[in-house]
Amino acid sequence: MTDRENMRRKKLLEYLKSNLAKGYNPDSLKWALIKQGYSRTDVMLALEQAQAEMKKPEIEQPRMTEIIEETRPLFMEKKPWWKFW
Repeated sequence: MTDRENMRRKKLLEYLKSNLAKGYNPDSLKWALIKQGYSRTDVMLALEQAQAEMKKPEIEQPRMTEIIEETRPLFMEKKPWWKFW
């Protein structure tokens, strides 16, 4: 595989990943690329690779197991305006 083919496939893969992340239908992306002149095998391979990379689980953030209770009252008592002290 030449450098041009590698670059073309990387660009194709990045294009597919960005548009899949936006929510586009994989089938419509596939046919749009084929109609633009990309080979069917290149598109299918890149689409499969993009979908596999998109499904990788993200690192889960640690969750707080302790519940913190607030000690302040839920509502403040209203005082008349003439009572400042």
